[in-house]
Amino acid sequence: MPILWAILVFIPSNMAKKEEKTEGYGAEDIVVLEGLEPVRKRPGMYIGSTGPEGLHHLVWEIFDNSRDEAMGGFADHIEVALLPGNRVRVVDNGRGIPVDIHSKTKVSALETIMTTLHAGGKFEGKSYKVSGGLHGVGASVVNALSVFTEVRVHRDGVISMQEYSKGKRKAPVKKVGTTKFRGTIVTFEPDTEIFKEIDFSWNQIVSHLRQQAYLVKGLQINIIDASKYEGKLKLDDVVYMQDLGLEVPSMTFYFDGGLVSLIRFYNQHQKPVHKNICYVEKEADDVVVEVAFQYIDDISSRELAFANNTYNAEGGTHVTGFRTALTRRINDYARKNNYIKENEDNFTADDVREGLTAAISVKLREIQFEGQTKGKLGSVEARGAVEKVFGEALGVFLEENPEDGRAIVNKVILALRARKAAKAAKDSVLRKGALEGLTLPGKLADCQSNKAEDSELFIVEGDSAGGSSKQGRDRKTQAILPLKGKILNVERARLDRMLASVEIKSLVVALGVGIGDMFDISKLRYHKVIIATDADVDGAHIRTLLLTLFYRYFKQVIDGGFIYIAQPPLYKIKRGKELTYAYSEEEKNLMLGKDAGEIEIAGEGTEEEPEEIEGEEEESAKGKKREQKVSIQRYKGLGEMNPEELWETTMNPKSRILKQVTIDDAVDADKAFDVLMGEDVPARKSFIQSNAKLANIDS
Repeated sequence: MPILWAILVFIPSNMAKKEEKTEGYGAEDIVVLEGLEPVRKRPGMYIGSTGPEGLHHLVWEIFDNSRDEAMGGFADHIEVALLPGNRVRVVDNGRGIPVDIHSKTKVSALETIMTTLHAGGKFEGKSYKVSGGLHGVGASVVNALSVFTEVRVHRDGVISMQEYSKGKRKAPVKKVGTTKFRGTIVTFEPDTEIFKEIDFSWNQIVSHLRQQAYLVKGLQINIIDASKYEGKLKLDDVVYMQDLGLEVPSMTFYFDGGLVSLIRFYNQHQKPVHKNICYVEKEADDVVVEVAFQYIDDISSRELAFANNTYNAEGGTHVTGFRTALTRRINDYARKNNYIKENEDNFTADDVREGLTAAISVKLREIQFEGQTKGKLGSVEARGAVEKVFGEALGVFLEENPEDGRAIVNKVILALRARKAAKAAKDSVLRKGALEGLTLPGKLADCQSNKAEDSELFIVEGDSAGGSSKQGRDRKTQAILPLKGKILNVERARLDRMLASVEIKSLVVALGVGIGDMFDISKLRYHKVIIATDADVDGAHIRTLLLTLFYRYFKQVIDGGFIYIAQPPLYKIKRGKELTYAYSEEEKNLMLGKDAGEIEIAGEGTEEEPEEIEGEEEESAKGKKREQKVSIQRYKGLGEMNPEELWETTMNPKSRILKQVTIDDAVDADKAFDVLMGEDVPARKSFIQSNAKLANIDS
């Protein structure tokens, strides 16, 4: 009490000196947000962002409620449908949300759940022993950020319905019919005031829900894309849209194998190092632990982490427990069988993780995530449980499967040797750089600015493009690094071989972030790294090789939003004295209109005599009508543009077009790089054949 009194006495005398600074600040200035207003005011606090990830997070929140019903054994079928008008519909055959009056809120339990933050059946652990949602904000947040939400509950033979807009009910819950079905149907339409661009990704939704089907054995998940369906959908009369027999894209997933099936799926285009997949499912300290893993002939690792079936992109305590047990058990096995001699060092965590594909899933009654988006598990008990359960299971697996154990240890030994060789090569490069004063590569035309946030690095193809871009750039903020030919495909190349490439070393030094265990994103010298290659097959190949390099060794640069793709024009069009540029075939045809089919395109890199087009007339100096001349030049590469053209079309921040490189789903991106840049030729051929119709052919 004396301390509190001292504070109360001290504050007035102190504030008297600052009275002029606090004038106009009183109780009336304190804003109190009621209901779901905080969600609409600060949506990023609840769904991470209002971009594509946040938009899809709405789908996951509603799906997770249905999935939690399945995890509890109350449902075995969920359907997610994309509807016309940016609407999404999620159906489950669970128990159905209660609709009776809640004792505290004096309104129905359904309305309480949908319109009140931190209201749900997952706090006491009575209705749900295990659930992905724990804060009681999922459904209400989706409701708050949607311009339209409708919930239909099939329960006790009655259909109850309530509709909402921007988190507020439009009318009380009402009975709208009878039913033999049991479950919940939620339909929502995101608010365009919150989400400036609403574009649900079919591939992203399929990928996410496929993953969920692996995690809940015996759960059937249907996905339907009726977003472009032009017919009448009488959804009030139907439960599952799959029963309508619509000719629209759809997928169905059902797996009994759990995580073992998931590992087989991700390794389907890989060469396994050992035959059997190590798998365990067991409870310890009130935590259900499920782990599966297999090594493949690769240098990268894949660890998929889940807590209560929620994907944890940033890992967490369960991943820490897994890595600790993996490193310890493999070292114990290797020493016991004399793979590691008495005077030799143990394998490191990086050694034992090379080429690993693993899935780690835990289920807890009381779960703690770091943030509402649940990207990282924070529950301390998960680490000990995973370390104990998986450690014991791995020890048994290695003893009972000696051939698999031998293959795994030999794989780790190769990783250790490669790590040491790569470290020697890296140290050699760094020592050499130190002798040279860490000078930037001679081919780099650096910018004058020392502020990374203002600086841009253009990676261009060859000396010709390098010459034009160096002359056309803004020297204050734009640096140019020309690369000669196609760089090394690093998909399966180790660090020592990679650093032997002159072109890659030049890029590494220019970026300034280091590589491997010395990587430091804070030292990035440019906050825009722009890949500017030619608009032909070779240019696309070089761009893919560079993206592979960034994804495998500089992923944080992509994650930080620092990588861009330049979009140079394909055509220069002259109509009389008017000069325009077209960046695609469609844009060119739109500019030329009816004349598109009558103009002969000048040869690549040259400009022929303009073709005369009938019907296009302009006034001459003498007042007589004359035909206007139109010419078009096709650019093959940046080197064919003069510095002024290159600046105007590709480098000028006020007029250029840049595409930012993002990773929407790291697992799918990883798989795509494996297929396209790896050694599985049949898989690559199949991918190309399946996606050939999506390609833009450069004729």
